[in-house]
Amino acid sequence: MNAEEYCQEQAAGSGSSFYYSFLFLPAEQRQAITALYAFCREVDDIVDECSEQTVALVKLNWWREEIARIFHGQAQHPVGIALAKSIQKFNLEEKHFYSIIEGMLMDTQQSRYQDFDALSTYCYRVAGVVGLLAIEIFGYKNQATKEYAEKLGLAFQLTNILRDVHEDATRDRIYLPLDELERFHVSEQDLLNGKMTDNVRELFAFQTKRAEKCYQEAYQLLPTEDRFSQRGGLVMAAIYHALLERIQKINYNVLNNSIRLSPLRKLWIAWRAYRNEVKLNKASSAP
Repeated sequence: MNAEEYCQEQAAGSGSSFYYSFLFLPAEQRQAITALYAFCREVDDIVDECSEQTVALVKLNWWREEIARIFHGQAQHPVGIALAKSIQKFNLEEKHFYSIIEGMLMDTQQSRYQDFDALSTYCYRVAGVVGLLAIEIFGYKNQATKEYAEKLGLAFQLTNILRDVHEDATRDRIYLPLDELERFHVSEQDLLNGKMTDNVRELFAFQTKRAEKCYQEAYQLLPTEDRFSQRGGLVMAAIYHALLERIQKINYNVLNNSIRLSPLRKLWIAWRAYRNEVKLNKASSAP
């Protein structure tokens, strides 16, 4: 198995929305974004699977060193080898990969966030930065597209946090800001026990509205001239937005329901969103 095949197996095997979002991209872009996803998967799995903090720190430090090797043509890991083929072609900045590692390190050092400002820092490192790397792969002309990428990354991460709130609580991780739990009179035990009270429902409705606002702001920030080149991110946004819509349909009861989309559903959403972007591009290009 070569480096590209390893990354492809990581993406396809996980059933991630990433995989379905980028099926329609040109081959070089698809390979690069798949390698980026595989990198994120590798470092995220360290935090999720290592119960010993010291072990997680050693592994994350290895990846920090691997990033340096990648940018000096000495990558050792299959993911690093695959990324090395993309960094120059797509102008991927080294500092962004270190930011992702810093985000993972935050998970080893804290399991609570006092307010949304603190949470936003975490979201930027684990998702916003990924968006900045992704737009380099997709290509853009207008610098405002960077703001779109950061905002869309925040929307994705807020969706993930809401989707996984009960699972995270069982791991002693609460990503919802503590001051907002207090404001809505929700205890950590409510989240852990799956206690769907009116207060919990109001808290989740508030979080959903915030995520929805981020999606809408991201769409508004995307310059028209870069919309078609950024279709990969827009396809992914369609899939993630469908998760948020499902949360609304079940009246925000994420504690007692699995918020997942089937592979067929993801493929359908991805194809429909891609087709829509192609139509919009043709319409805007017509004389």
